[in-house]
Amino acid sequence: MKNISTETAVLAVTILSTGMVYLDQSALNVAIPQIQESLNADVAGFQWILNIYILTLSVLLLIGGALGDRYGRVRVLIIGTLIFTIASVLCGFATNLEMLIVARGLQGVGGALLVPGGLAIINATVPPEQRGRTLGIWGTFSPLVVMLGPLVGGWLTTTLSWRAIFFINVPLGLLACWLAWRKVPESRDETATGPLDWPGVLTLMLGLGALLFGLIEGPQLGWVNALVLISIFVGLISLAAFVFIEARSPAPLMPLHLFRNRAFSGINALSLFHYLGLSSIFFFLTLNFQQVRGLCFYRSPFACTADAPSPISQPSV
Repeated sequence: MKNISTETAVLAVTILSTGMVYLDQSALNVAIPQIQESLNADVAGFQWILNIYILTLSVLLLIGGALGDRYGRVRVLIIGTLIFTIASVLCGFATNLEMLIVARGLQGVGGALLVPGGLAIINATVPPEQRGRTLGIWGTFSPLVVMLGPLVGGWLTTTLSWRAIFFINVPLGLLACWLAWRKVPESRDETATGPLDWPGVLTLMLGLGALLFGLIEGPQLGWVNALVLISIFVGLISLAAFVFIEARSPAPLMPLHLFRNRAFSGINALSLFHYLGLSSIFFFLTLNFQQVRGLCFYRSPFACTADAPSPISQPSV
């Protein structure tokens, strides 16, 4: 470890830290039926477990990058990795659905702090002549981790428990923090000044959170339920307020003028549909394979039998 180069240390830190974020999300999908059995969760509970993580991660992602530019990218990455690791332990020890959902939200907060630092640290610390190779290696690992996630999650769930999916983050996170602290030089953007766009963060979080609540709970409570209608209304109003704030903020979280560029808008639209399809297909394929077709990833007295609790209604043929 003493003779490890800066480039190697940066690669190891960014791959370990960001790899945890991608691995955790894709690996967890295959453990959904066992979590249902263990914590007595329904389909709405599954959606909260998966989506609360995506909500906090996506909303806080941009502000996480801004915090790294101001207060030190390595420092913020270490803080984010520690938060993610601690939240993973809480997920692993969760005794009920509510605790798991809260811990998953905390995981998203940690992920939002550590993910933006990866690319920024590479650009700031790796020499230009080596940067292309480093970025190529780093970028290669992201899709590989996503593809390996279901296999790793299935193996851990089968041999140990769904809780092992979270506990595996502990050694990875601690190693990433140690390497970042000892081997990666600190960097920041000295030109980053002015207030951070916290009003934009709060309105976006409220808007997407309220809208998410209405869409998840609507099928259970009924679409004309007052709580569902109020949450959807609050979500839409908050999102409108977010656009209003961003249009007038001196340092907006999301500069709206970027969407005037057709290439930028097109790439973001394609990314939206891509991740919508990618996220939903893992969820529904897991339920279909394990609880409808009987292809199980774990040993359970209820697995793949007619007595298995199912979160989805199966139409009679």
